[in-house]
This record gives sequence, C-alpha cells and structure tokens, in this order.
Amino acid sequence: MILLYNRFAVKRQWIKNIDVNIISRCKLSIMNLADKDTIQKIFQQYGIKPLESRGQNFLINDEISNKIIASACLSADDVVVEVGPGLGILTRRLATTAKKILAVEIDKKLAALLKKNFKEFNNIEIINEDILQAFSIRSELQGINYKIVANLPYNITSIFLRKFLTEKPGPKEMILMVQKEVAQRICARPGKMSLLSVSVQFYSRPEILFYVPRENFYPRPEVDSAVIKLSVNNTLLTDGTGVSEKEFFKTVKIGFSSRRKQLHNNFSAGFKIKNEAAKELLTRAGLEETSRAQELTLKNWLVLVKLINKMVTP
Repeated sequence: MILLYNRFAVKRQWIKNIDVNIISRCKLSIMNLADKDTIQKIFQQYGIKPLESRGQNFLINDEISNKIIASACLSADDVVVEVGPGLGILTRRLATTAKKILAVEIDKKLAALLKKNFKEFNNIEIINEDILQAFSIRSELQGINYKIVANLPYNITSIFLRKFLTEKPGPKEMILMVQKEVAQRICARPGKMSLLSVSVQFYSRPEILFYVPRENFYPRPEVDSAVIKLSVNNTLLTDGTGVSEKEFFKTVKIGFSSRRKQLHNNFSAGFKIKNEAAKELLTRAGLEETSRAQELTLKNWLVLVKLINKMVTP
C-alpha cells in the first residue's frame, strides 16, 4: 500500500511540474487569465503572493473584462493609463483597440512578468511605479486627452480621485472599479451627499455602470465592487463666478465638519459667527434653517460661498 501511495504521489507531482513548465513557456497574452487555476500556477511559478495591503484581487471573469473595455468606448487614437494591470486581463484587450497603453504596476514581480509577456506589443508600456507618484508618465501625458481604466485598490480610491481630478494634465474620462459602497457614495444625490460626492461631482459627472459581485475576483475580497464612469468636466462650477476652488471647498469642509449637526451650527463654529447670523445666511440662500450638509446640491454650496464671502471678512 505504501509503495502504491508513493507511485500516485510521484505521478501527481510529475503532472504538477508539467503544468508549471507549460505556464513558464506560455505568454500571458494568450493564457486564460480568467481561470483561477491558471492564475495560481502563474503565482507559483513566479513566486507571487497577492498582498491585501495593496488590494491585489485579480478579476477572473472575461465577460466583465469585456464590459469594462466596452464602457471605455476606445478609439484607435486613444491613449489609456491602466492602473494596476495585475496579470494583464484588461491590458491585452485595451491594446487591441487603443493607440497606446501606459500600464502602471507598483508590484515589481508583476511588472517584470508583464514586460516579459507583452514585449511583442509595441503599443504597451509597462511602468513599475506607484500611480500616486508616477513621475515618469507626466511628460508623456502633456497635451494629451487620455483616459484612465483601473481596477483600483480600495485603500487608495479617495487619494487617487483627488490626484487625477485636480492635477494637470488630467484625464478626459475614467472607468474605475471601486468598492460598491464607495461608488454609491460618489454618485449620491441630495439627501445622501458627502464630502466625497461633492468633491467628485464638482470635477466630473459620475455614474454607476454595473456591479461586480466579490466571487469574480481571486483572491476573493470581503466586499462587492462596482464599475463607475467619471466624465471629467471641461469647465468648473466656480468658473466665472468670482469664487475660487479653495473658497468653495473651505465652505464645504466646514459644512461637513460634523454630519450630525445642522449647518448653522457648523458654520457658526467654523466661520466664528453668531448662530443667528448663520441661520440668516441659510435663509438668504433659500434653504431651511434646519438644513444639513448632506441635503445640499452643488449649486446650493456655490450660493452659500458667495454669501459667506460678503459676510465674513478674510
């Protein structure tokens, strides 16, 4: 029995070694990267361990990959910045449609693997950098109306949005995979607004395209995701109004400083004015004295900033 067991064990190991050897000879551009077993063998071959701290959850559904690409509405003239390409399940699809792909991958092993396996694509450039720094792509994007396609690590979503919605040159459009709850907050309407939703909607027009359940990733995350589209505004709400972005967001931040409090309380504390003056401010803006920050539209905020600028001495 022991001899028989050993023979089976040796056979299993032999088959396993064959699988790994096949993986090492194949290119990522022709592998089925939506297959969990294939991904596990790639990880084994190249010593890759997905890190939760980097949000490394790999998409394993071809149908969803195709929907993301279709949502980007790419043309042969488009330049795309892909954030976190991972093993390249989106990269190879992007490269068949767009003019150039700048794939920014922070993981050294993944970046090296991508460079090796996509070297025959003359329109793919693999950049081993942190996207929040990514100094090398700035010069390449000067004067270009580019798009961003990204499966974002959940822990960098807010800072990523702040960077690419405010920095120049900025993208004309972003197709992003984010946590489901974050997507809903970004696209919130008055009554459920937050500092995040006001900020994103100030710079762009966001919409949720579709939801992606957690079982479509490996390793499987603890939350569901959503794909959103941000169409970046060519002009800002404050343009030509005499109100600066800095003044606008100073007021918004004070308004959201304590979500449980009514606006007049936050304004009174933040601008150091009497409570009655803060209530009068709201009334003059056409709002109820009992209004809360989450109930306001962006235009409401703009009216308030104009009134505050007249009332409060810098």
